[in-house]
Amino acid sequence: MLKIGCHISIGKGFYHAGKEALSLGANTFQFFTRNPRGGKAKALNPEDLQNLHRLMKEEEFAPIFAHGSYTMNLASNKKDTRDFSKGLLKEDLERVEEISNCYYIFHPGSHVKQGVDAGIQQIIEALNEAIGESQSTPILLEGMSGKGTEIGGDLRELKKIIDGVEDSRRLGICIDTCHLYSAGYDIVDRLEEVLEEIDRLVGLERLKAVHLNDSKTAFHSKKDRHEVLGKGTIGEEALERIIRHPSLRHLPFNLETPNDLSGYEKEIKRLRKAWLKDV
Repeated sequence: MLKIGCHISIGKGFYHAGKEALSLGANTFQFFTRNPRGGKAKALNPEDLQNLHRLMKEEEFAPIFAHGSYTMNLASNKKDTRDFSKGLLKEDLERVEEISNCYYIFHPGSHVKQGVDAGIQQIIEALNEAIGESQSTPILLEGMSGKGTEIGGDLRELKKIIDGVEDSRRLGICIDTCHLYSAGYDIVDRLEEVLEEIDRLVGLERLKAVHLNDSKTAFHSKKDRHEVLGKGTIGEEALERIIRHPSLRHLPFNLETPNDLSGYEKEIKRLRKAWLKDV
């Protein structure tokens, strides 16, 4: 079965989010660990999580995605920003340990003209400080579009981060189709070559999750502008090839397209039908 979901608010609780995902035909969902533009996190409710875990088990959910805050920049050129971001990371990793069947995904950060190597070292330092021996939740670096001084638009940068972390057993990557295409990886006409590149540099075994989005901008634009599936420059046919590819079809996919819930429901229904073509 296709593992597909979308971004859902947990404002009314995790159990409510899980039920909402099911109502859309989803069997996973993504949520922000805290306000995406802020730093404060709502206290976890053990009973709410227990109800979510029961629902996920009963409905055979795929792993859900916990997405780190956009304000977290572990590669900042300002020490106070890095320290603040390290605090967010540590707290997030402690909190997600209480959520069963969950991946933690975050944007590596921007080096703010310090240079890529300096930024990568700061990210490595933060991960080494935050990852404890008891860490069980997979931590996924998200591949980026490469805009500005953003780190992660080049797969080699993700590889350097992973190689630099002392305990990298739980480290993996999440690819975003919009980001990947905008960064210059041609998933439309050269998907096999892109997957070979991922395998060579990072290892397909470390590819754990996919953000499925079309793109508003041209190939290699270095811009992060998500589009509704089939309405952008990647196109529906290429995106369907991605979800059906033998190396990817088992992974959990989450939509981050500019949609309301009814729009997500339509996309999920369409993708389920497309995924079954090769079954």
